[in-house]
Amino acid sequence: MVVHRDDTTTRMVDRYLMTYEGRVIAVRRHPALLLLPIVSMVAGLILCAAVQLTVGFAWIWLLWLVTVGYLVWNIAAWSLQFFLVTEHRVMVIRGVLNRDIAMMPMAKVDNIELKRSYTGRALGYGEFIIESAGQKQGLRRIRFVPYPEQLYLEVSSFVFGTIDSSPD
Repeated sequence: MVVHRDDTTTRMVDRYLMTYEGRVIAVRRHPALLLLPIVSMVAGLILCAAVQLTVGFAWIWLLWLVTVGYLVWNIAAWSLQFFLVTEHRVMVIRGVLNRDIAMMPMAKVDNIELKRSYTGRALGYGEFIIESAGQKQGLRRIRFVPYPEQLYLEVSSFVFGTIDSSPD
């Protein structure tokens, strides 16, 4: 499986690959990550409207702009975050102003666990927990992973070298 969306994704992700690596899986985190900022903005809208109607403070809308800014910032951050798997590494790339790349070599991965909460099952995301023997890693939890079962099987096949030989 090669998950790839557009040329923008290619340009953003390929700069972090070594010359001998090919991108295998590159996905953004699930958009459910944006639910809290969206709810905050809507709640701020309702609260500001109620305050203006009852007290008459027109400047209260400046406070609502804070929640709009929070949403815009989170959308920008989400659009720049990628979960990337190559033949050699598992990476999470994130950051708007500063880039943060967490990486673990495939050879160091001992176990991958998929967790799905009720909300995650309803909305279609999961969480990967990647374990390495006796080492503290910068890449341990990957939350809001889209297509969790499909990606779990793909990543597991790279880590453990298994190929699905079940009949079609």
